[in-house]
This record gives sequence, structure tokens and C-alpha cells, in this order.
Amino acid sequence: MENLGGLKIFVRVADTLSFVEAGRQLGLSASAIGKAVSRLEQRMGARLLHRTTHSVSLTTEGTLFLDRARRILSEMELAAQELSEAGHKVRGPMKVSLPTWAMSFMPIFRRFMQVYPEVRLELELTDRLVDIVGEGYDLAIRTGEVRDSSLMTRIVGRFRHTIIAAPSYLAAHGIPASPEDLLNHRCLHRRHPGSGLIDAWPLARDGVNLDLDLPVALIANSVEARIELAEQGAGVTCVPSIAVSRHIENGRLLSILEGNVRDAGVLRLLWPAGAAPSRNVGVLVDFVAQASVSQKF
Repeated sequence: MENLGGLKIFVRVADTLSFVEAGRQLGLSASAIGKAVSRLEQRMGARLLHRTTHSVSLTTEGTLFLDRARRILSEMELAAQELSEAGHKVRGPMKVSLPTWAMSFMPIFRRFMQVYPEVRLELELTDRLVDIVGEGYDLAIRTGEVRDSSLMTRIVGRFRHTIIAAPSYLAAHGIPASPEDLLNHRCLHRRHPGSGLIDAWPLARDGVNLDLDLPVALIANSVEARIELAEQGAGVTCVPSIAVSRHIENGRLLSILEGNVRDAGVLRLLWPAGAAPSRNVGVLVDFVAQASVSQKF
């Protein structure tokens, strides 16, 4: 059982990339979390995590071991559920918030409906900053960091951005050969719903981030609106890659400056914190997280 405890702690650290946050969620000190991970590394004979003063990341061995650890814990949890909750069904309404561009999660929710037909899912796709607890959401899928202590979090993937424009626009205005060339183009932007600031595009050159004061031709908080405007030749915009994969495949939009766009961040599941999540929420979180392992974002 001690080994299983170490696996659980390691997986939680891998999900949060923080000893402090993992400890908060598990009710342990950061020191206890670090010691448990060290004991696990000694038993495995391999270093699983890189630690610095400000960050935690998985080693190559840790990444390989993480999938195995998840499967072991999942099997143990499933066995425990079968023994202690035999006959108890997952049913009733569940409310989920997703970004408007997260359509790649739809197959996951379709499979969830097939496995749990007595659940009634309510999916709200919005780019506004929702109040997960106050508005009664059971689960939300979001990007970026989490500073709300009333929420639990689990990382389910990483995503990139793509800079796009219509072939007609590029034919008329030229194809940018460097990030600085964007200074001469019509750029379609998003205003962050939390800070109120216009989002910076994740531009880089040779691993060094670039901070360019790009022209603002238009601001639209909807990803779909900016994609539609770009497709109509209104300008150049920067959106999550998974939101425009089909547009690029069929040639309606072109991806530009691909070598100058850095990794954008992580996708997270968020749900209200508490002594223990309801069975419905726990099942949904595990289902989406496990299905996302093989999902391309």
C-alpha cells in the first residue's frame, strides 16, 4: 500500500507540476511530497522528476513511468469501486464548460454518453471567464495557470497556436517571412477576459521569445469569429491549432511562420474542490483525462 501511495503522489505532482499544489490537494506538506517522490525514485532506480527552485518537470523516464502508474492506480480504483459501489450507477445532469475551439473533445463526450447513458450532459462552449463554482459547473476545460483555491485541477494535454491567413489575403498583402513582417499586416486579436489586455502572440526566434507591438485591426473574443474573418481575407490571426486543422487541410486557410510559434501551454480539467468529488464528477474527470492521453491537441 505504501507503494501505491507513492504512485498516487507522483501522479499528482506530474498533473500539477508543483510539490506545493500536489501537497495542498493531498493534504500533505511539500516536504512530505518531495520525500515520497524520492523514495519512489530509489525503488524504481531512476530519476522521475527534474526539480529546480521554481519548477518541476518530468524526465524522459518519468514520462514513460507516468502512463504505467496511471494504469496501476486506475485498475486499483476500478477494483475498489466494483467492490464498494456495486450496483451504484452514474446518472443525472452534469454541466461542463469548454472553450469554443475545443471541438476535439466532442468524440470523448460521445464515448462517455455511450458508456454512461443515464447521464445528461450539458455542454457550454464559451470563451468568457466562467465562475465554475458560482454558476454550478461540474467540470470545465481551460488553458493556462490556476490561481483559484476553490478549484481542483488536472493537466490533460498541451497545445500550440497557429498563425493563419486566407490565400487571397496573402496574395494581396504578401506572405510574412519573419515575425517582424507582421508589423505591416492587419492583425486580428483577442482580449483576455480576465485581465482585459490584448493577448500577446506566442512568437519566438531560435528559442528566444519575441515581444512585438503588433497592429490591431480588430478585436474579437470568439475564436470562431476570428477564424471566419481570416477566412474572408480580413487579416492575419493567431488561434489554437486544433481549431483550424480542417480549414488548413482543405486549403481555406494557410499556416504561416510555423518556425516562429512557441508552445502555448497546457489544457486543464477544473472542478470544484471539496472533501471528495461526487461519484459523477470523479468518473467524468477520470474518463476525460484518460481519453485525452491518446488525443492530439
